[in-house]
Amino acid sequence: MTEIADHIVSVGVGALSIADVVAVARYGAQVEIDSAAIEEMAATRARVEELANDPTPVYGISTGFGALARRHIPEDMRAKLQVSLIRSHAAGTGPEVEEEVVRALMLLRLSTLCTGRTGVRPVVAETYAAVLNAGITPVVREYGSLGCSGDLAPLAHCALALIGEGECRVDGGPIMASADALADAGITPLVLQEKEGLALINGTDGMLGMLCLAITDLRQAAKVADIAAAMTVEGLTGTLSVFDDDLQQLRPHPGQAASAANIRTVAADSAILAAAAEEFREKQVQDAYSVRCAPQVAGGFRDTLTHAEQVAVRELAAAVDNPVVALDGRVTSNGNFHGAPVAYVLDFLAIVVADLASISERRTDRFLDTARNRGLNAFLADDPGVDSGHMIAQYSQAGIVHELKRNATPASADSIPSSAMQEDHVSMGWAAARKLRRSVDGLQRVLAVEVLTAARALDMREGAPAPGTAAAVGALRQRVSGPGPDRFLAPEIEHTVELVKSGTLVTAVENAVGALQ
Repeated sequence: MTEIADHIVSVGVGALSIADVVAVARYGAQVEIDSAAIEEMAATRARVEELANDPTPVYGISTGFGALARRHIPEDMRAKLQVSLIRSHAAGTGPEVEEEVVRALMLLRLSTLCTGRTGVRPVVAETYAAVLNAGITPVVREYGSLGCSGDLAPLAHCALALIGEGECRVDGGPIMASADALADAGITPLVLQEKEGLALINGTDGMLGMLCLAITDLRQAAKVADIAAAMTVEGLTGTLSVFDDDLQQLRPHPGQAASAANIRTVAADSAILAAAAEEFREKQVQDAYSVRCAPQVAGGFRDTLTHAEQVAVRELAAAVDNPVVALDGRVTSNGNFHGAPVAYVLDFLAIVVADLASISERRTDRFLDTARNRGLNAFLADDPGVDSGHMIAQYSQAGIVHELKRNATPASADSIPSSAMQEDHVSMGWAAARKLRRSVDGLQRVLAVEVLTAARALDMREGAPAPGTAAAVGALRQRVSGPGPDRFLAPEIEHTVELVKSGTLVTAVENAVGALQ
C-alpha cells in the first residue's frame, strides 16, 4: 500500500471520492488544498465578517447555539463563544475511536471547509490540513454523537486539538497533550473567530467516513462471499448449472448476475464436480437453498451496496454546515446537518451484512453433518470421535451471526430529543455507523471460517479442484496446514481472517482466473 500512502489528495471545491477518503484515513496519504478553495474561503469569509459587524443577530455568528440561539452575543465575547462551544461539545465518553475513523472525519470536515460555504478563514482549513499531514489524530470517544446536528462531540474533540487543547496521538503513538503535538510539528494553534467553532463541528463527517470505509471493505467481502460459495459448491459436489447466465437474466438484478458469474468463474473446470455430475443428477437433483440461492442473496447484498455508494457519493459532494454561506452570499440556517440519508443506508447495510453472513454460516454447517456433506467425515474430523474437526469453528460463526442479527436492528428508527427540544428529532447515524463497523468485521470472520472449512473439504475429496478454488486453497495453505488430527484452531482462523481482510485471498484467485466482478 506504499503507493497509496505516497498519493496526495487534493481538497477543494470539488467532491472527494471514496478512494480519497480511504487513502488518507487508512493509509496516511497526504492532503493539499487547491488554490481555488483558498480564494473561495477568503471571499465568503468577507461576507461573514460583514454580518458580524451588523447589529441584527445572525445565528452562529452573533448568537448562541441550539436552544440558546435567541441570545445575542456582544462582539467582545464572540471569540470566547467559539472556544466555549468547542470545549463544551467535546463531551465524548467511552472507548477510543479507531484512528482511521478519526482521520476520515477530519478529512471530510476539511473538505466541507474548503467548499467556502462555511465562512471560515483559509487559515482554519490550512491548519486542519497540517494536522492531518503531521499524523496528529485527536482522541475521540465512542459515545457523544446523535447524528444531528451532525457528529458534534467527535468533531469537537478534533477541533479541540486545533486550538491546542485536549489529547491526541501522533502516528499511533501514546496519548499526549495536543499542545505538545502541535508544537513538535511546528503548527500554530488556531485562534477562533466568529462562526469558526460552529463550522468545525457541524457535519455528518464521522458517519460518512465510516460509511466510506465500510463500502470499501464490503466490496472486497462481496468477492470473498462468491469465492467461498464456489468452494462450497465444489466441496459439497453440487452443481454449477443453477448459476448459468441465462437463468440469472430471467430475474435481471445486476448484483445477482455478477455474483453468479463469479461463482461460475471460480469453480470452472473442476475435476471434482465433473466426476460427481452423474451421481448428482441421479441422486441429489438439487442443492439446498444456502448453496443454490447464493447469487440471489449475495446479489441483493451487492445491489444494496451500490445504493449505499450512491448516497455516499452525493454526501461527499455536500457542504454540510449550519448556517451556510449560500451561493448568492446570504448566510442562512438550514437542515442539511441532519444525518438521516446516511443513517438509513448504514442501517440497510447492517441488514444485508447479517444475511450474507447467515447464508455463509448455513453453508459451513452442511460440511459438518454426515447427513448432508455427501460422503465426508463428520465435522471434517480426521478421526471423528477422537477429533472434533471444525465443530466449534461453526459455533464461532453462529455466535457472530447472532450478534450481526442484533446489529441489524436499525438505529435510525430511534430518536431521542436533545437541546431543550430544539433538536427534537435526530438521526442516530453515528450509532448506525459504529454497529456497522462491528458487523463488517463479523462478516469477514464468518466468510473466513467458510473458506477455511471448504478448503479442508476440498483437500479431503478425490480429484483436482478448479483452478480458481485451487488458488484460494493454495493461498490458505501458505499459512494453514491441510487436514489432519485436531490442532489449535484459533490461529488458523485468524490467519484466514487476515487473508480475507488484506485482499490476499481475492488477489490469489484473480491471478488464477482473471478479475472478478
